[in-house]
Amino acid sequence: MKVAFKQVDVFTSSAFNGNPLAVIMDAQGLSDSQLAAIARWTNLSETTFVLPSQHEEADYRVRIFTVEGELPFAGHPTLGTAHALLEAGWPIRTPGEIVQECGVGNVTVKMSETGELAFAAPAATLMPWQDALMGNAFNSNAFDLTQSPTIVDMGIRWLLVPMISAEAVLALQPNVSDLQRLIKHAGVAGVMPFGRLPEGEPEQYEVRGLLVEHGSLTEDPVTGSANACLARYFAAAGHTTAYRVRQGTALQRAGRVNVSFAGETIWIGGNTVTVIDGTITL
Repeated sequence: MKVAFKQVDVFTSSAFNGNPLAVIMDAQGLSDSQLAAIARWTNLSETTFVLPSQHEEADYRVRIFTVEGELPFAGHPTLGTAHALLEAGWPIRTPGEIVQECGVGNVTVKMSETGELAFAAPAATLMPWQDALMGNAFNSNAFDLTQSPTIVDMGIRWLLVPMISAEAVLALQPNVSDLQRLIKHAGVAGVMPFGRLPEGEPEQYEVRGLLVEHGSLTEDPVTGSANACLARYFAAAGHTTAYRVRQGTALQRAGRVNVSFAGETIWIGGNTVTVIDGTITL
């Protein structure tokens, strides 16, 4: 059977500069093994599968798969799926927002008048983390010692590592074996070093999403969940001024993430564009 399919670029206003996502618009009747096989075939960091909601307040249900398995939540798939459905005319309950049901529960996505989408960051637990492997894993000692490396868990776990500057973040050349041991020791999906950009730049922070897959270093172009974890980290420290993040620079991408705070709610936003719009044969 043929099913509507989109491939979208997330956290960018121009194609080929963000993080790509495959969206299967109707996954009803597909088995778990079929979902996993499709995700392996697209070979993207994530593929999403849209299903009818099981919760009365949600507009749809989504299952999020990497090439290795299912995730309870991820940021760029949340925005990308919402974008794909809204573009296709998906009916929504509340004007200006769409509610996604996923493994961590319901996640609200709001729509701005300019077309930007933003998801409400899920709740998270934070645990300060120190590890002797850090310097070797990063091949650097340019850590910001005024802040603590921290594991943040919001269904997906990231280790956040403060660096002294954006320049220090971009200069990192990780040691793969030590980084892999660090990721395993911390029990996280990946590591996000972050550092301040110089005053006067349109963005305030440079970040990178570093992972080890099949023994090789990989880098996430733009990471919604890790940026949501970073926002929770800042909020826990009492820093709730809106800011803008640059990610993907080391990969020649131009990912941009907008973070804003509204009471207890943290919004993680950005632009999304459709690159492929058609059908997939299942």
